[in-house]
Amino acid sequence: MNQLNGLFRRRMGIPENEKLTFEALDTILEKVATTIPFENLSILSNNTRAITKENLINKILVNHEGGLCYHLNPLLYFFLVENGFNAVLVRGDVYNKATKEWSRLRRTHVAILLQHEDQTYLIDTGFGGNLPLKPVPLNGEITSSMNGEFRVKALESDFGDYLLELKLKYKDTDWNIGYAFNTKRTLENLSELNEVQGLIVEHKDSRFNKIPLITQVKSDGNITLTDTSFTHWTNGNSKKEQIDNIKFKELAKEHFGFHVL
Repeated sequence: MNQLNGLFRRRMGIPENEKLTFEALDTILEKVATTIPFENLSILSNNTRAITKENLINKILVNHEGGLCYHLNPLLYFFLVENGFNAVLVRGDVYNKATKEWSRLRRTHVAILLQHEDQTYLIDTGFGGNLPLKPVPLNGEITSSMNGEFRVKALESDFGDYLLELKLKYKDTDWNIGYAFNTKRTLENLSELNEVQGLIVEHKDSRFNKIPLITQVKSDGNITLTDTSFTHWTNGNSKKEQIDNIKFKELAKEHFGFHVL
């Protein structure tokens, strides 16, 4: 068993000798979402590295950090391919529900497309607290998981040919747009991920180069930490606490295991 496969299984609590099936992906996606935080601390500490397989292993599996979509989904992609799955990476355009606008950072979301028995599925473990914790088929069928409902619809637009929509449990009463993606433009090589990282790190309209953000799915909700607040969703109930920098460091260590300088 190679380094990535062994370390990934160890961190997620997957037995090393367990053969992975498509039916096991639900459990794997839940394990990844509840184990690895979605976070941007390396950007704000000016500690980013080129996106390579080795650097992703070191960042997430050796150093037990989290990451953004262009870290988390490529790592999961490598793991899936090494366990016999037919998968590719794809880039997407994120829709901002609050402003009702598409992101000005074009094609900076990264997700996975997986083929299984003549059906294509969207897999995503890098969309913050909006994760579909199961593979979502590209046929419009609704997929339900512990945190909400998700569907992928065919829709030709300037942003691609498919659209992810979601209705989060306890939070949404109507369907919301997550992002669009183009199945005809899969990633050719990892250099595209470095292009994505460059935009996220440097662009003035990037959401992730201004304030710290750490969020993670929990079995009963999710938690989100910024430099000014800590929000804990539990079974549909939200508790938000205003914090200062000292408290931020304490909570980052307590809930995520991060030692923030």
